Amino acid sequence: MRILLVGAGGVGTAVTRIATRRAFFDHMVVADYDLSRAQAAVAALDPRETRFTAVQVDASDRSAVIDLLLDHRCDVLLNATDPRFVMPLFEAALAGGAHYLDMAMSMSKPHPERPYEKVGVKLGDEQFARDDDWRRAGRLALVGMGVEPGLSDVFARYAADELFDEIEEIGVRDGANLTVDGYEFAPSFSIWTTIEECLNPPLVYERDRGWFTTEPFSEPEVFDFPEGIGPIECVNVEHEEVLLVPRWVDAGRVTFKYGLGEDFISRLKTLHELGLDGTRPVTVLTDRGPARVSPRDVVAAVLPDPGELGDRMHGKTCAGTWVKGVKDGRPREVYLYHVVDNQWSMREYGSQAVVWQTAVNPVVALELIATGAWQGEGVLGPEAFAPRPFLDLLVEHGSPWGLREQ
Repeated sequence: MRILLVGAGGVGTAVTRIATRRAFFDHMVVADYDLSRAQAAVAALDPRETRFTAVQVDASDRSAVIDLLLDHRCDVLLNATDPRFVMPLFEAALAGGAHYLDMAMSMSKPHPERPYEKVGVKLGDEQFARDDDWRRAGRLALVGMGVEPGLSDVFARYAADELFDEIEEIGVRDGANLTVDGYEFAPSFSIWTTIEECLNPPLVYERDRGWFTTEPFSEPEVFDFPEGIGPIECVNVEHEEVLLVPRWVDAGRVTFKYGLGEDFISRLKTLHELGLDGTRPVTVLTDRGPARVSPRDVVAAVLPDPGELGDRMHGKTCAGTWVKGVKDGRPREVYLYHVVDNQWSMREYGSQAVVWQTAVNPVVALELIATGAWQGEGVLGPEAFAPRPFLDLLVEHGSPWGLREQ
């Protein structure tokens, strides 16, 4: 297998550090708009490692990406960029004859008149609309294959296959007790993506109603996270699992709730009130004349790079899927989860916990595709595949998952 990795930020760099320990691929081309970032990701690996090449590419330039795929004879494109670049990379992979994986799906658009009641364009709608084209090409587009979405979806399929006869509700619950020394505000993941998912209308799925939206940060609940993280208030947030799970798993209700904390929510609301969450460029006067800049890009530029916070970070992050239903005629409630300790991920890989936890899952999926354990054509989510091979391979990476009866 020959892989084109687009994006050498925190997650992309973690992908290289995880993949270098595995033998399932022949070569990985590491591409980024900033060539120095791609070069740094490759240079940080063992000097004896010859399977990685750093190149420059603009992820929005479909033709340039196709050329890279063809020039380097790549079998698959792994997208480690932010959601703005999902569609050009998705389309480039199809045109270049490659398979495709991403960790976030094509962007949503709220309903123009009733955004907190009705669904507009949903996450992933643009990608699923091209399913027939991918099937005709005999290629696989595995979408939402990070940690959330990704591993959380694998947990949902595992619960349906092995733990329940009937499922009343599936709720992805994410929480952490991470702290960062020296910063009053330092998100542990891309602020661009965090703003997008937290300030858009959250989606909820119900079997009898379909998909509908609510107000941001709605339905607060306190969820007790395992391994010492403890109780955290979680709220509804727009996320891909709510769109993916119902396509393959029969559940009465599906939600995603994020343990953001009151302080984080307050800061996001302030950004929104000031218009700093916007993506439409505005004109800014600089010492070199007027420049067109997106307010959200400015916010991202002034905050620390999440991938470089590992040395200042302490604590654990937990991604998991809570499932309620019936097994053998009796009520059952479980939480399937994956916890990563930042000290462990920094010691073992030099990557902070959140980006490592995100990056390990597409690497596991790529290995399953390379070995033939996962096979498919068209636009598919993680739920479309057998979960046990994935969970077993995740344990091989030294990071086991857990199951807690509620």
